[in-house]
Amino acid sequence: MGYVPAMHRVVALVRPVQSTFELGCAVEVFGTERAGVPRHYTFETCTETPGPVPTTGGYTMHVPQDLAALDRADTVIVPGWLPVETPLSAGVRRALLRAHARGARLVSICSGVFALARTGLLDGRSATTHRARAEQLRREFPRVRVEPDRLYVDHGDVATSAGAGAGLDLCLHLVRRDHGVAHAALLARDMVLPPHREDGRVRYPPAPEDGLDDLFAWADERVGTPLSVHDLAAHLGVSPRTLARRFADRLGTSPGAWLLSRRVAAARTLLEETDLSVEAIATRVGLTSAVNLRRRFRTRVGTTPGAYRRAFRAPETATIPATRRP
Repeated sequence: MGYVPAMHRVVALVRPVQSTFELGCAVEVFGTERAGVPRHYTFETCTETPGPVPTTGGYTMHVPQDLAALDRADTVIVPGWLPVETPLSAGVRRALLRAHARGARLVSICSGVFALARTGLLDGRSATTHRARAEQLRREFPRVRVEPDRLYVDHGDVATSAGAGAGLDLCLHLVRRDHGVAHAALLARDMVLPPHREDGRVRYPPAPEDGLDDLFAWADERVGTPLSVHDLAAHLGVSPRTLARRFADRLGTSPGAWLLSRRVAAARTLLEETDLSVEAIATRVGLTSAVNLRRRFRTRVGTTPGAYRRAFRAPETATIPATRRP
């Protein structure tokens, strides 16, 4: 009996509310059996808390596996991460870093790059995401070189894709890398897709002239001051209602929620990189008091500032190398 190579195990990490399209990109390439196309991958899903996971399609899917599934994965896919401001729990962060440390390939589709960026594995490296999220990715993770005109960026051990459709380009690229051009072309043909977009570049129309990019930079410089939504609107020279509409169109959130997310993100950075007290951090990020910071932090992050700092600095997560040969 001839040698039968082991199947490459692909595991998608899903979360509520899970994007159906991004997950579908991975399923179509790695998890669908096709007549006449040799199968080289197995496909599974997992989630932090097994059970029902709501989706953007309005239905709920049942995911029985927990994060332990990542310990068996050869490739881990994060098919979107919404809302993008959602931090990684300590458990998810440890599981991703543990998978990476033992040699698994970590892959994000579209907004999933925000999850990978929060592991630190993209620091000092290039990455891509949907153009509407590129500036936010730059601001929140200044150590990441954001290239929004790339369909995908592959470092071997970590790979990211641009908008959701580019997830298919990235997945087919990974198949080409794993099993050759001919097999990837056979798979693409069966999916009725072009096998490869020639220059790997995204062609975008001009960015919207809504003034938000300048507003984001202005507000980020003043995150420690008591800014209000009215202050943001006044700086842009529009009404609060117009500002809310522009935020909803561009980011899918409200100005108040965005401003709070920036304050909490700044608090996370200070907890990670300094020994400042919670009271001092609260003042620096414009949340006025330790009580207010603890309340806002627990609501958005799911833990206390003190517990977050201890988990972030745990030896298990602090000693993983940021780069490694594939």
